[in-house]
Amino acid sequence: MDMATALGDLAVTDETLSAKEKDQLDRDGFLPLPGILGSEQVAAFNTRLAELTAAEGESAGLEVHQEEGADRLSDLINKDPMFDVCFTHPRVLAGMRHVLGEFKVFSLNSRASRPGKGLQGLHADYGEPVQPGAYRVCNSIWLLDDFTADNGATRVVPGSHRWAKLPGTEMADPKDAHPGQVQLLAPAGTVVIFNSHLWHGGTLNSSDRPRRAMHMAFCARDLAQQLDQKAYIRSTTYARLSPAQRFLLDVTADDVARRAS
Repeated sequence: MDMATALGDLAVTDETLSAKEKDQLDRDGFLPLPGILGSEQVAAFNTRLAELTAAEGESAGLEVHQEEGADRLSDLINKDPMFDVCFTHPRVLAGMRHVLGEFKVFSLNSRASRPGKGLQGLHADYGEPVQPGAYRVCNSIWLLDDFTADNGATRVVPGSHRWAKLPGTEMADPKDAHPGQVQLLAPAGTVVIFNSHLWHGGTLNSSDRPRRAMHMAFCARDLAQQLDQKAYIRSTTYARLSPAQRFLLDVTADDVARRAS
């Protein structure tokens, strides 16, 4: 299996994203894709995530990251087949190929910022600056609530992925507002692809309800994954996946055997 074959098997072509969409992703560093999920799918995801959050209790999100003021879950691909769409949707994969070229799954997590919480400093999801075009990580936000001006919608600084700078070295306080920032305001069911080198962060949730989303991230194939899929892959997960899906996770039957031994 190789990248071209895997993407072909998953119905990704050069026309899956339009030239205009690719240009927007290059220029701004983010691209909203409306209507990826229907309302019934959104409701089903929210129900399942609530079940997992309750079941995992204080351990929720521990595989990758826990955050004060937000409910987090990690390792979602192993926890229900319904999450497979997040790393196999052709429109999302086309964006990842455009940004990264050769890529694999980095991690799939969820984040629900609680009322009165959720403010993050502007940051990039890579620890050092990179030159334009040498991108290492690309993310997608799967909106499970409407993102509004007051419920903690993610803010981004358009074009900042091309600056080869990090907000922590350029701003006195990355939690401050940036003059170039915009909020990602869109209805539930939208998926926003964003270059992970783009400056971004959650804003304060001033509403009376959690603001829910999933983060499906991918990385260059030579980069270590945020969640080591080889270490976590379950035999039941591996059995249901196609060869192309296994390639994107970067897992093999040997990894399953090692985990079981």
